[in-house]
Amino acid sequence: MKHREVNCPTCRKKFNYFDSAFRPFCSERCRLIDLGQWLSESYTVPAEKLTPDEIDTLEKLHEKENSEEDGNEDKYEDDQE
Repeated sequence: MKHREVNCPTCRKKFNYFDSAFRPFCSERCRLIDLGQWLSESYTVPAEKLTPDEIDTLEKLHEKENSEEDGNEDKYEDDQE
């Protein structure tokens, strides 16, 4: 039988990784706690606030990409006829 001692990412308890049906967690309880953190958006990625000019630039870029995609769809439809 394989044996690897690891710490549960939620409770930090040591357990044999290969004995747990809930790996990488030690128990269903720890797995559900972690899931709850994701669902409540407790885990976040740090981000910088954008300036109004940066927001405008991104919106224009997004609009340009969308208009190019719309043009490609029309071209595809013409090819199908």
